[in-house]
Amino acid sequence: MRDSAPGGFVDFVVARGPALHRTAVLLTRQEQAAEDLVQIALAKAWQSWARIDGNHEAYVRAIMVNEFASGWRRRWRAEVSTAVLPELPCDDLGDDASTRQSLMAALATLPPRQRAVVVLRFFHDYTEAATAEAMGTSVGTVKSQTFKALAALRISDELREDPASGLSDSAREGMTR
Repeated sequence: MRDSAPGGFVDFVVARGPALHRTAVLLTRQEQAAEDLVQIALAKAWQSWARIDGNHEAYVRAIMVNEFASGWRRRWRAEVSTAVLPELPCDDLGDDASTRQSLMAALATLPPRQRAVVVLRFFHDYTEAATAEAMGTSVGTVKSQTFKALAALRISDELREDPASGLSDSAREGMTR
């Protein structure tokens, strides 16, 4: 397989695959859908791997966000999300399982575009400009979607009691404003 793959692609998948999968789980809330999303993104990236300038991971994440936001799978296969949330490894979001579950449940209440903004901005610490580029929108849209998402997350009793210990410092600041 290494012989037919573009230079560095297999090494990238081995090294960054788990991180891409965690992003996909945060976006989709389903283990199988997350695996599918990563596979689709990697397949698309593989086709143009040699032409990608700069950050390969940002390119693959942008594909993932675009595929997730398009909702093609739900329309094409009439798939319906389930209420069961996948368990994440403890080292991703902290040791407290209840905080992790509260955070995942709160993220699940957000519309897809707002969820994508929160995942990119606060779980991956993307700048507003990088988030806008990854989502194919303007910085103003990222700002407004972030504002709406954080407003929705603020009303979650579970997240207010434990001020988002699984989020980055910038997310905690946004939750308390």
